Amino acid sequence: MKILHLISGGDTGGAKTHVLSLVKELSKYLQVKLVCFIEDEFYREGKQLGIDIEVIKQDKRYDLSIIKQLKNKIYEENYDIVHCHGARANFVGVLLKRLINKPFITTIHSDYRLDFKDSFYKRIVYTSINSMSLRFFDYYIAISSNFKNMLINRGFKEKKIFTVYNGIDLKNELMITSKEEFLGNYNIGYKNKKIVGIMGRLDLVKNHEVFLQAAYSILKNRDDVIFLIAGDGYERERLIKMSRDLGIENKVHFLGFVKEPYSFFNAIDINVLTSKSESFPYVILEGARLKKPVISTNVGGIGDLVEHGVNGYLFNIGSAKELTKYLNLMVENITEARQMGEKLYKKVEEEFSLENMASNHYDIYKNIKKQEVIK
Repeated sequence: MKILHLISGGDTGGAKTHVLSLVKELSKYLQVKLVCFIEDEFYREGKQLGIDIEVIKQDKRYDLSIIKQLKNKIYEENYDIVHCHGARANFVGVLLKRLINKPFITTIHSDYRLDFKDSFYKRIVYTSINSMSLRFFDYYIAISSNFKNMLINRGFKEKKIFTVYNGIDLKNELMITSKEEFLGNYNIGYKNKKIVGIMGRLDLVKNHEVFLQAAYSILKNRDDVIFLIAGDGYERERLIKMSRDLGIENKVHFLGFVKEPYSFFNAIDINVLTSKSESFPYVILEGARLKKPVISTNVGGIGDLVEHGVNGYLFNIGSAKELTKYLNLMVENITEARQMGEKLYKKVEEEFSLENMASNHYDIYKNIKKQEVIK
């Protein structure tokens, strides 16, 4: 069986981790190729991983000259299934589907109605195009059961939707910069301090305001905690101003985009996520791999991993009060918090490994092939 994956190639977050690790692992089961439309860090990382990856360059998002090239490739190399990831690839995939009699599947990595919140133009144009494109796919992979229900509630046919949770490679050797060197690069003193961290792009859906509000409440009563924010985005300046207005700018450090996520997670004691919407985020899986306890909003499929009070804490969207309460519990009982991190790792090891994710995809492809034969 031969599978062709399509993605824009400009991805930097969880979708990049998902697709690169999935394609690499899938190559143990079947022939798989990854095509992206931009030659960027995504492509270079894919090459380093030894993936069969190629760039079919698209000068602009609406450069449709790639359609013919992709059509020829699919026929000449005889792919059985085309698997798309993200809005740009979905649009290209739907145009291809009109020309090719092959099954098309897409993975729903996020709530597509909340994508492109950083730009009025993008939200109106790209979100609309992606919402429309999604209706034409043959099959869907939802990253969590919660997302599957979201699709069903929006009118997608249940029998066309599969569920596969994100999985993480627990066997590869990690390249980690020591805590001392990592924090030293940012001139951050941490002696006798507990470190609370959050990683994610700085945009409205990640809701970093709640993180800053909770940091303010914690710092009113203690000076042995510092807060790190890893990520970049259009909200950066506003959030920096907010930390100044709260008078906590000396205890909250904005690191910008961090190329070594595991060095970040190695440096922190408590991992936090404040998002209004997520599917099944890698930032929790990556923190879990280093046995870091997590406090997260109860969104998407996170509740299927984090058991409240057992291997972390869950709080309601926007509740800085709840986040403060659970941060205080962990900071006061750091030994117990570390035990939670151990339990979180154990659950990831048992249920959310990369092997499980790839094996589930392989079964889905076989299922689709069988259904297509029956047609």
